[in-house]
Amino acid sequence: MHLCHTASRSSSAGYGPGRQWSAQLSLQLVSGLNCTQVKRMTFSGPLRIQRPFYPEGQPCHLYLLHPPGGLVSGDRLRIEVQAQPGSQGLLTTPSAGKVYRQDSAGVAQGQRVRLRLEENAELEWLPQETILYRGANAGLDLHIELAENARFIGWELVCLGRPAGEHWFDEGSLSQRLQLWRAGRLLLNERLQLQAGDGVHRGRAGLNGRCVFGTLLAVGPGLDDELITALRQALPEGFSVTERLGVLLVRYLGNDMNACRAGMWQAWELIRPAMLERPACFPRIWFT
Repeated sequence: MHLCHTASRSSSAGYGPGRQWSAQLSLQLVSGLNCTQVKRMTFSGPLRIQRPFYPEGQPCHLYLLHPPGGLVSGDRLRIEVQAQPGSQGLLTTPSAGKVYRQDSAGVAQGQRVRLRLEENAELEWLPQETILYRGANAGLDLHIELAENARFIGWELVCLGRPAGEHWFDEGSLSQRLQLWRAGRLLLNERLQLQAGDGVHRGRAGLNGRCVFGTLLAVGPGLDDELITALRQALPEGFSVTERLGVLLVRYLGNDMNACRAGMWQAWELIRPAMLERPACFPRIWFT
């Protein structure tokens, strides 16, 4: 594994409206003789990975680390992963991501993720949920590019506020974008622009006042009517399953992150064997 470290830079010093604190992580996964390896990693700022784990042989399990534990105003995280032909990788996080209240200048904070899969590559993007604290000004951007024969499973789970502690998301904003391309064709393009208490947040055509939502995406072989029927029968209330243009979507809308997480795990357990031809192998970090 080749490491290249560059110094973190901010585009503006101080605490004014233009301040920005960036962290970047770029990974390249390659298929080796017995396992997938991290051939190249570059980073700047507080963004790292733990050493690779191989609990199921060939696939490489990676844990993304952000030591500060959350995003404050001005924080900008950028994550890029290139999965080369034939590589197999699973990326997750050791805990929930947190986006804290914006500062008095209203400076935004956010994360941008770019995943690129080449021919016959397999990648699973399975981070734990993102929690937006009251007053956050968050931007979340996930961009996926797949070669024709690549296989992908991923999800994004979001909780507005901390309902278990009765800390509601009654002020703040979220801009979330999700794009998926396959062989140069845009298959999914979604944008959520939400202000606390607005029509998107409270309206029936939006989140209907719910505070937890999530989307699982899967692209690859084996996503047939039989699997879709099995998912619909297995998943509880609050979940929906659809397929369009070869993209399988499992969605949750409700008020319980535990229910959302459990249902997504259940969906993954059904999808993974059908698409990747191996059973679900839960990362140990999810249970510690």
